[in-house]
Amino acid sequence: MNLSKKKSLLEFPCDFAIKVMGEANENFSIIVIEIIKKYYKDFNASMIEMKGSSKGKYISLTCNVYVTSQKQLDRIYIDLSKSKVTKFVL
Repeated sequence: MNLSKKKSLLEFPCDFAIKVMGEANENFSIIVIEIIKKYYKDFNASMIEMKGSSKGKYISLTCNVYVTSQKQLDRIYIDLSKSKVTKFVL
């Protein structure tokens, strides 16, 4: 079996929900939006679902992103994961 040609469970293009968690501050959502817009210029930031933690220290953003390839999705995940403001990316 050739592992270099792994099959994706997703069919592209598609809408994909990315959940990003980090400390609650005003820069968090701005940085997340900038990273996503780097790969998807038409990203509609008004469609982000925001939820704070019970004590208000952390926030999670669910970002619905239209992705056209696995490579594009991977790059978004990598950049979000490398950001100093993010704790988790799911």
